[in-house]
Amino acid sequence: MFSPLTVAVAVTALLLAAWCGYASLRDQPVKDWHYLGMAVVLLLTLVQLAVGLVRLAGGERPAEGGTATFVSYLFSVSLCLPVVGVVALGERSRWGSATVAAGALVLAALQLRLADVWAGGTGA
Repeated sequence: MFSPLTVAVAVTALLLAAWCGYASLRDQPVKDWHYLGMAVVLLLTLVQLAVGLVRLAGGERPAEGGTATFVSYLFSVSLCLPVVGVVALGERSRWGSATVAAGALVLAALQLRLADVWAGGTGA
């Protein structure tokens, strides 16, 4: 996979998690700035989705032949923040911020697994 992009997505997701986690600790709901941060991370995940699909179309494959698993992780990564963003819109309390923080942590973990699947690791 494209390692610098994978690292960029993971780091920005962790920064978003810390930012929204801090807002939750301060008893603040998700604000417009948080949604802007989610949009930045989402844009990176969409670029990653496009790069991954182009590489697959070009003939490259995950090391262990887990193409279906790799594609499912690609799409899961791209859908993670929109789902938590919708939940946060419905929960206009500190728990909306906590939901975004948790979703961003899940996104960072999915990045690790996505890179692992591409490299042919077993995750063990």
